[in-house]
Amino acid sequence: MTPARVLPLAAALLLCVFPFYLDAAWLQIGLFAMAAAIGAIGLNLLTGSTGQLSLGHAFFLAVGAYGYAWFGGDPGPGLPPLLALLLAVALTGLAGGLFSPIAGRLRGMYLGVATLALVFLGHHVMLNAEPVTGGFNGRSVPPMEIFGFSFTGSDPYLAVLGVPFGATERLWYLALVLLAFAWWTAHNLLRGRSGRALTAVRDSEVAAAVLGVPVARYRSGAFIVSSMYAGLAGALIALISQTVVPDYFSLALSIDYLAMIVIGGLGSVGGAAVGALFVSALPLVIARYADQLPLIEPPGAPGNAVGPADAARYLYGAAIVLILLRAPGGLSGLLHSGKLRRFRTGVRPRTTNETQEPTS
Repeated sequence: MTPARVLPLAAALLLCVFPFYLDAAWLQIGLFAMAAAIGAIGLNLLTGSTGQLSLGHAFFLAVGAYGYAWFGGDPGPGLPPLLALLLAVALTGLAGGLFSPIAGRLRGMYLGVATLALVFLGHHVMLNAEPVTGGFNGRSVPPMEIFGFSFTGSDPYLAVLGVPFGATERLWYLALVLLAFAWWTAHNLLRGRSGRALTAVRDSEVAAAVLGVPVARYRSGAFIVSSMYAGLAGALIALISQTVVPDYFSLALSIDYLAMIVIGGLGSVGGAAVGALFVSALPLVIARYADQLPLIEPPGAPGNAVGPADAARYLYGAAIVLILLRAPGGLSGLLHSGKLRRFRTGVRPRTTNETQEPTS
């Protein structure tokens, strides 16, 4: 059992017992972190594994969130919540498919600028398509229900080992299942033939084309898969917050997701999840302890005080600079570096004098 296999298993077991010991506020922070991890894994498939820069991830998160709210709510078809979730992910994939011909032709900064237009276009649609989005005030989100089991705190009543399971505890395990599914599919994708083709496209498009890899097709496919991951994360965010508003899905959110994969490590599924935990949970934790931290004011404080969101961006901005200077591979690269492996095994590297053969 290598550390690469033991750590995810230990983390999964630890996550399963959290609802029995943590209060609702900490579980809420964990829920948003798991939703962000799903979206970050999708963006890492696009940017870290394929080398395509995208600044429009917030747009696809919004499509997933509003798609679920509309498919399962009123106004809307009022479909069963599970079907609404699947259709929201499919709708996000369709939106990514419509943009994929552009993603197949553009690369680098040009693709980043093109996807940036999606954020502004999406924000305009969210503000003006009031029958679907609710306009500036947003709209409420129907609760999840699977085969008659409701993910709410009232119906049916549920207690496990004497611990009452309300909406937060039930959503915790739903988010955990979705995160495990996203992790498993991305891990298998990268280990298979498609993953090797995506890596070849990232390293050298000319060499990949010489080897027979259809570069434009794989770049377009990576964009669609990444958008579907974002749609699933957006629908989960909508379920957690119970309402969706346009201002949440701004350009700052896209930049946050880029920060997640840079801090966690480009091309690493586990690194994307760790980076998502750091970036998404940090402002929530700071807001929880804002009255006890120096130089930070609680949310809504008057004047030009530094709020939790600003303080969090300063901190993970500094983390990005530090990682780019000291550990370009991110946290995952630091974990798998030779220095840390030697530290875990207790083996000291041999010096030049130690490796020389004795001479007679």
